[in-house]
Amino acid sequence: MRCNLLFFLLLLACLCLTLAQGSYEDCCLKYVKGLSKGVSRMAVKYRWQETDGGCNIAAVVFTMRRGRVFCGDPAQQWVRDLMKNIDKKHTRKVITEESPFPEGLKVNEKVFHMFPPLG
Repeated sequence: MRCNLLFFLLLLACLCLTLAQGSYEDCCLKYVKGLSKGVSRMAVKYRWQETDGGCNIAAVVFTMRRGRVFCGDPAQQWVRDLMKNIDKKHTRKVITEESPFPEGLKVNEKVFHMFPPLG
């Protein structure tokens, strides 16, 4: 009986320690120093990692076409440039998918905003 109780308490203590450590699977622990242009074109989205909980560093986590991820230092210029490029790609894709204009027709945004859409 004592042995069972001791085993149960030991198991409970291990479980509590495991839960207290948290999960580190989505945290960046170091930065990539730089990328080639070919690799940077494969990045399709990014997210911010903040320094909270188990994540020790602030980082930008990029996801590539096939699901691989890498982390960049938000203070680096190449990271900010890559974020802008991804935002441009995403904006261009949304505009072409939702645009009421025929494909190939370029819209002057200044003129477009001067006249409200009909209907």
